[in-house]
Amino acid sequence: MVSRLLALALILGYFEPAELPVPSATSIALVSDPGNPTSETVNNDAKKAEMPLGIQIYILEAHTLSEIETAFTRAAELQAGAVVFSVGPVFTSNAQQIAALATRYRTPTSTELRDFARAGGLISYGADLVDAYRLTGVYVGQILHGAKPAEPVQQSTKIEMVINLKTAKALGVTVPLPLLGRADEVIE
Repeated sequence: MVSRLLALALILGYFEPAELPVPSATSIALVSDPGNPTSETVNNDAKKAEMPLGIQIYILEAHTLSEIETAFTRAAELQAGAVVFSVGPVFTSNAQQIAALATRYRTPTSTELRDFARAGGLISYGADLVDAYRLTGVYVGQILHGAKPAEPVQQSTKIEMVINLKTAKALGVTVPLPLLGRADEVIE
């Protein structure tokens, strides 16, 4: 189980590939919503990371809760070591159900939004939404004061990681201390 978590950490960028040994047989299922306009970019980025990391990445699509359950079934058939969800309304609004499915399928899961880990998912890693909203206000203010909308583009600079140790225990996953040390919040 530890290699599953390490593979998940690598794909999300927690560590450089050289920092941790990850078996080449490790695989991850990335579940994205085909209705979300950013899904294609996320899928392409994941496939680019596949070869350098030595991780097989399976792209699965879901845009309803029943399709999410089908994705978990498919990930189990593919022997994916973890499931990563892209951000989208279907995943955000069903965080508790997805976390329950992950526990039922005994699969480490991650997404970008902290609410997922708080709902019972294993890890969240992504932009701090409060900071992102603040930056949106700054960006709009710049435009209202004459800046062109394309310059400067505001990007979130504050990234946060939340790890749910209750979920890790339920899954039989040991979270490496370096990963815990980098977490902004640990749920015990």
